Amino acid sequence: MSVRITPLDSGLTVISHNMRQLESAALGVWVGAGSRSETAELNGISHLLEHMAFKGTKRRSARQIAEEIEAVGGELNASTSVENTSFYARILEPDLDLALDILSDILVAPAFDPEELRREQHVILQEIGAANDTPDDYVFDLFQEAAWPNQPMGRPILGTKDTVRGFGPGDLRNYLSTHYRAPATVLAAAGSLDHDKLVRLAEERFTALSTKDAPAMEPGRYVGGEMRERRKLMETQIVLGFEGMSVISPDYFGAQLLAGLLGGGMSSRLFQEVREHRGLCYSIYAFHWAFSDTGLFGIHAATGEDDIAQLMPVMLDELERVVDDAAEEELARARAQMRASLLMAMESPAARANQLARQMLIFGRPLTTEEIVERIETVSAADIRRIAATVFSGSRPTLATVGPDAGIPGIDDIASRFAGPTSLAVGA
Repeated sequence: MSVRITPLDSGLTVISHNMRQLESAALGVWVGAGSRSETAELNGISHLLEHMAFKGTKRRSARQIAEEIEAVGGELNASTSVENTSFYARILEPDLDLALDILSDILVAPAFDPEELRREQHVILQEIGAANDTPDDYVFDLFQEAAWPNQPMGRPILGTKDTVRGFGPGDLRNYLSTHYRAPATVLAAAGSLDHDKLVRLAEERFTALSTKDAPAMEPGRYVGGEMRERRKLMETQIVLGFEGMSVISPDYFGAQLLAGLLGGGMSSRLFQEVREHRGLCYSIYAFHWAFSDTGLFGIHAATGEDDIAQLMPVMLDELERVVDDAAEEELARARAQMRASLLMAMESPAARANQLARQMLIFGRPLTTEEIVERIETVSAADIRRIAATVFSGSRPTLATVGPDAGIPGIDDIASRFAGPTSLAVGA
């Protein structure tokens, strides 16, 4: 595997994977700052900064940024998550210099023009409104808030209408200078590229980044609880969850496999029992969100008001049952899905660059494919049963619903389902 890493004197890390068979490359800048880096007053500023980065610099207008990258057939994009923000490009190999010049320009010399800011705030207010009007999105905001109340991890990445309206150019500049620092930044690339050229360009273009360490993120303190919003809808959106594993936990891969076994595909337990056998909903799946110091394991389902009373007991039965009888055969299917997903992602330069950047920010090094596959393969059915018992009885549940909620048990009733034999299984 042609992965090379070069730490610069500034603290910025350059990492690349030369995929010689390709004609294109994906590259980007990943910063270890996201929504959990924000105070309550600054909620949403990471996402706003992501938008504003493309709205003009000291050398380029917003239109020039778009025209220059599209003149060579390239693409620019960005995204904000809980723990990082990324700005990335997809280009042909000869246009690497241009792409990096634009990426560095939008990060080290953004204009933050007041008129552009007003327009982009209006765009994000519409984005917030659209999210709130989409129950299957909005329920996850409630879910995060219930799991991590009154702390950065529980606040929406988009922010609120009040916070977004209140930001000025000075707020963006202060946040940028405080959190966008070289030691918390990774330049990652994959595809057809020259690593030494990438390093040379990075040394030239990112000199303005501070060499000081960025502030530490506030630790996540899982609490759990419930939040319900009653609306007149045809379907009720339900998310039930528990504290999960961090990405550095020895049980991280086991928790990922547990999510796959329970609700990761058409052959999974929840899909087969809830949808195929009983027809109680159209969609149901399990997920495991892992962060640097905590995690969240959950199940999402949407069903009509008449089926709620049947759905919840069946769903809880499946969670209890997996603690006792998770079998090697179904674990093998979950392993195969996870392994295939990993290897397929390796064929995409954009996915590969993202993977390398995140691994550098979390572990300080890239994980080899062989290392990841080995960790997946060594998880046993007994590990799955142990992890399920730990997750389901080790913390107060979290419940979020949007829509009619008659027939959905309270959080204490749900918790009581896992307070008996499951608790004993934790110490088994």
